[in-house]
Amino acid sequence: ILHRDAAEVISRMRVDTNAHLGYDHIVSAIAQLVGDMQKQSNLTFDRIGIGTPGTLDPLSMTMKNCNTTALNGRHLQADLERILGMKVKLSNDANCFAVAEANLGIVKDILPNAQVVYGLIMGTGTGSGLVVDGKVIGGRQGIGGEWGHNHLDDSGGPCYCGKTGCVEMVISGPALQKFYAHRSGTNRNMAEIVSLYRRGSDEIAIETMERLFHFFGKAISVVINIVDPDIIVIGGGLGNIDELYTIGVEAIKPHIFNNRVDTIFAKPKLGDSAGVFGAALLW
Repeated sequence: ILHRDAAEVISRMRVDTNAHLGYDHIVSAIAQLVGDMQKQSNLTFDRIGIGTPGTLDPLSMTMKNCNTTALNGRHLQADLERILGMKVKLSNDANCFAVAEANLGIVKDILPNAQVVYGLIMGTGTGSGLVVDGKVIGGRQGIGGEWGHNHLDDSGGPCYCGKTGCVEMVISGPALQKFYAHRSGTNRNMAEIVSLYRRGSDEIAIETMERLFHFFGKAISVVINIVDPDIIVIGGGLGNIDELYTIGVEAIKPHIFNNRVDTIFAKPKLGDSAGVFGAALLW
């Protein structure tokens, strides 16, 4: 719970949605959480914001593109409003991350006059959100700011979305681990691969990280060419790799319509709470 007039946390709770139990269970878990938070805080809510692993289609008003597949095709907003008896706003979790860092997080610290903010979450997936003048740009189809499911390179192979070579299939954590395992015959997590790369002791780790930097530069250049953000905030596990902000940013230069990269890149400030802060800010 955030105070209406200030970025002050009043209450904080965390529960497992147990998504494998299906849609009705997810909705019930959300309702239970809202009820518990009202009791804990002695407050009565009249509205709630929720970050979702997908998008509310603005025309059909059903969920789509959710990796929590039980949500797809369901009227989540309407169902929650009916059960909770209050107004609900939904937005993709990457949008919530971006709007939180723009209004409450690192952007306010280092570039408070930023007009266009782009938020990336690079970890098990590659989510993204676009914020202009402090507000999420959802778009006519609810896919505004989408980055992870644009084509990058066929070597990424088939994606769960039905396309081939998506950004997510090339430079997400699992995609890079898969590349390393295929080339080396050994399974390693990203922390191990990064460590071996820095030691210079593993040619396949070096190749894997060079793949990340090269394709990061190529993929993010498209965003810069189209919306030219003032600042790009990179969350998720891969966002902690310091070389992404040096070697990765250098790799952008050959691909943008400019002779230099003036875009500011930053790590987030709000940690894994950014998404819920952003959800509250939807109001």
